[in-house]
Amino acid sequence: MTLVLRIASAVAAAAWCLVPAVIYASDDAATKTASVEKAAELTAAEPDATTQGEVNAGGKHIIYTAIAGTITVGATDSQDAQLEPDGKPLPGTQLAVSAPKDPADAPPVARMFYVAYFKKDAKAESRPVTFFYNGGPGSSTMWLHLGSLGPKYVETNGDTHLPGAPYKLVENTDSLLDVSDLVFIDMPGTGFGRLIGKDAGKAFWGVDQDAEAFARFIARFLSKYDRWNSPKFLFGESYGTTRSAVLANDLENKKNIDLNGVMLLGQIFNFPVGIGVGGARPGMDLPYALALPTFAATAWYHKKLSPLPPALAPFLNEVEEFAMGEYTHALAQGTALSSSDKQSVAEKIHRYTGLPVAYVLKANLRINGGQFEKAFADDDNMTTGRYDTRYLGPTLDPLSEGAEYDPQSAAISSAYFSLINSYLHNDLKYGAASTYLPRALFDGARWDLSRSGQSGGLAAAIGLDVSEDLANAMKTNPNLKIMLNDGYYDLATPFFAAMYEERHLSIPDSLTKNIEYDWYEAGHMAYVNDECRKQLHDRVAAFITKADAAGK
Repeated sequence: MTLVLRIASAVAAAAWCLVPAVIYASDDAATKTASVEKAAELTAAEPDATTQGEVNAGGKHIIYTAIAGTITVGATDSQDAQLEPDGKPLPGTQLAVSAPKDPADAPPVARMFYVAYFKKDAKAESRPVTFFYNGGPGSSTMWLHLGSLGPKYVETNGDTHLPGAPYKLVENTDSLLDVSDLVFIDMPGTGFGRLIGKDAGKAFWGVDQDAEAFARFIARFLSKYDRWNSPKFLFGESYGTTRSAVLANDLENKKNIDLNGVMLLGQIFNFPVGIGVGGARPGMDLPYALALPTFAATAWYHKKLSPLPPALAPFLNEVEEFAMGEYTHALAQGTALSSSDKQSVAEKIHRYTGLPVAYVLKANLRINGGQFEKAFADDDNMTTGRYDTRYLGPTLDPLSEGAEYDPQSAAISSAYFSLINSYLHNDLKYGAASTYLPRALFDGARWDLSRSGQSGGLAAAIGLDVSEDLANAMKTNPNLKIMLNDGYYDLATPFFAAMYEERHLSIPDSLTKNIEYDWYEAGHMAYVNDECRKQLHDRVAAFITKADAAGK
């Protein structure tokens, strides 16, 4: 859960996807001096574990097989082609012939951990398979795995901090197993996955490197389980949506793997328009306008408005019109804006957000996400959630300008981390001697923001935007369907910014019908709310069923 404070540490911040980041085996001093014995230990993969389970979901009783294990991928297509399924060099290949004595000096590989759920006795050709992953970048996929559409979910407690252990992992009647097999993939260096070889972190931690690793994983998975002819879907959350844009393009145009659909939750493609990354530069005012509806939704939820609008959706329509009209026009004028017009706009912002007029004027009409989180409930000495603004928590420093932590993350992280270890060790019989890594062990500034074909880290200099990747995937596969899911109370990746991104994809008008928009009275992790998890299931199930039927 971690997204965007500034573009340098961007990506960890920027998709703020679920937890601060940390690294595994990369090029740090400890790894460089690792002994041969330690390197050999790391290369020994734990065997896959297969268990059986059942769940009542979507009105059906489903018996399933769960497989927990790892798939090893190379850092390049050429290297990957020389690896056996278990990651060992194929006999006679260059990798095998020139293998160094010390495995730590070998070419980098990633052993990626996953859990797959297959409905028993289902035919592969008629059974969709959906690949899930969280973001960060640096986050494992424990959030989607134990929170969203898998066979189990972590029971949470509304919008308040959970009591201490024991936590509850219960049957998920909203599991997507009624319509699709499910594969939850942890990014390189997280979960029970491992990075091995020389400069492995550098080889896998970056916008393109990461997406290419996922593409190789998916290709190997399709071969391992003979799922090449199954309908295929992607489901990414937060920076996982950034990954989805690049990954979809890689699969379509580098791997010759057509996708049936891509589902996006808490979307961020164009980082400069996000309230966390954008707004840090003079003249970059669009992020403020795109975040305003989320500020307003938060004020509506906490009943900070007088009079209180009776319904959220019509109220947000009004705020959106103001945001892209009068508010955007006022911001565009800069210092030419008259004091009377500035006062008028500040009063309207107060009416929509509950923020004091004096505070809005002092901020020059420009309030970023961290400032809003701190100021919104400041009279009560409370901080508002970033991932979910329905959550409130005690302010750490009453004199700080912005929020210093996220109350929702603090409220639920312990439960997820405790239960992912318990569930994998005891139920799925995997990794009993190890601790699951919820996030990669790195400094977020080390994530490579540069893109293939660009020199000097151009993307990092001008701001990461992967919109063109998804647009290219849609244009080269005109049958590709896109589903955008976003919560009204998500301040990490505001819903109005996501809508703006989708409406500015460089695609012909004929392809706009391939995009579906779904909104939830929830935050970044819509599934944490019981009612919204059911809505998410029903809408995703309908999307998959429709997209699958369209391909037949």
